[in-house]
Amino acid sequence: GVLHEDLRLLLDTALPPKRKKVVLGVGDAKMGAAVLEELGVQCQTGGVVAELMRGIRLHFAALVRGLTPQSAAKAQLGLGHSYSRAKVKFNVHRVDNMIIQSISLLDQLDKDINTFSMRVREWYGYHFPELIKIVPENSMYCRVAKFIGNRRELSEESLEGLEEIVMDSAKAQAILEASRSSMGMDISPLDLINIESFSRRVISLSDYRKGLQEYLRSKMSQVAPSLSALIGEVVGARLISHAGSLTNLAKYPASTVQILGAEKALFRALKTRGNTPKYGLIFHSTFIGRAAAKNKGRISRYLANKCTIASRIDCFSEVPTSVFGDKLREQVEERLAFYETGEPPRKNLEVMKEAVVEANEVVAEVKRRQEKKEKKRKKREKRRLEALAAAAEEPAENSVMETEENDVGAKKKKKKKKQQPEESEAEPEPEENGVEEEEEEEPLPKKKRKVMVEPEQEEEEEEEKKKKKKKKKKAVAQD
Repeated sequence: GVLHEDLRLLLDTALPPKRKKVVLGVGDAKMGAAVLEELGVQCQTGGVVAELMRGIRLHFAALVRGLTPQSAAKAQLGLGHSYSRAKVKFNVHRVDNMIIQSISLLDQLDKDINTFSMRVREWYGYHFPELIKIVPENSMYCRVAKFIGNRRELSEESLEGLEEIVMDSAKAQAILEASRSSMGMDISPLDLINIESFSRRVISLSDYRKGLQEYLRSKMSQVAPSLSALIGEVVGARLISHAGSLTNLAKYPASTVQILGAEKALFRALKTRGNTPKYGLIFHSTFIGRAAAKNKGRISRYLANKCTIASRIDCFSEVPTSVFGDKLREQVEERLAFYETGEPPRKNLEVMKEAVVEANEVVAEVKRRQEKKEKKRKKREKRRLEALAAAAEEPAENSVMETEENDVGAKKKKKKKKQQPEESEAEPEPEENGVEEEEEEEPLPKKKRKVMVEPEQEEEEEEEKKKKKKKKKKAVAQD
């Protein structure tokens, strides 16, 4: 609904001052509404305007001087690419494509880890078959098999390591006792090396799965916090993945969300005229598992309704928060208690009023933090620009200083060159052995210099002074 700055500038320059009397023909009704809202100019949209636009677009190369059909086609292609790029780059932090890929990878990893763990069980079971009953968990079994290796080498010293892996001293003691009386076959060191390397791969896959689950949780808290707070991160991600995107999920009605993931059962029931399914992917939620058998359909319908509301809030809110999801979860809990005990739940209007108040507070706090971050970023940018400007000024100042220093140095060199011959004459002559005299005559003070002057020079100076005085007197008499 916000008019683009370039379009606003174009309309400001093209339209006359009296805008209220002008009626624009706009091909798009949304653009016309935006122009009317921003600039107050009445816009007409209809069949005639569409035909005019189509004609202008068809003959645009002939109407505009210097424009060829090839350049117009390139411009249209570039506009289409930039529009698609802007749609793709709508918001980096709220992209649900990463959620779809991560939940698909998570499901695939679950299948692969189960398959590989069963392979390790069968492979190591030839050597130590009693370990399967003692350690039933897949990832823990792989860790124990990697730690034990050859069961004949297991002793009391390795009991502490077993306790760290199994997290149970009684279980570690049972493993030690079973290894002493095991009926398994002996195994070669080469086979043990292969089993250990494969167990190491399975352990690394299970560790990566944990990290991927944390990543999925963080992405769901950014993209769909209300949906993840209501139904959980994994189930919410499966709903988004099955719908294709969060926007598509928000467009679905509650009846579609309820049976999302059970399409085969639905069409089979419609074909055979049997009972339609009551739930699809939302069956994995804890609410349906906690409900009684007769209330599973009712709670699934109610939960699908709340999931639809949560997905729409997440999709169309500017600042997504988990406040609405928490309130919706409380409503589902109250409805579940109502089915079991008959206690009446709160009305939806009251709950939503509370949620709106809390959400406004949270949004205000988030915006305040964003403003602080923006101010800090601007300050950092300003400092960086000032540092760059100062760094650009320093070379110029250095060049000016260097030229001045060169000029001063050249002058000093000239003076030194003039003083060098006089100093060379005054320098004492070296002795025959090439060593200069250490003691030099100190310069005499001014008074002593006058005393040392010869008397003949004094008489000549007095005569010159007298001649100058006589010349001055003659000049004054002539004037």
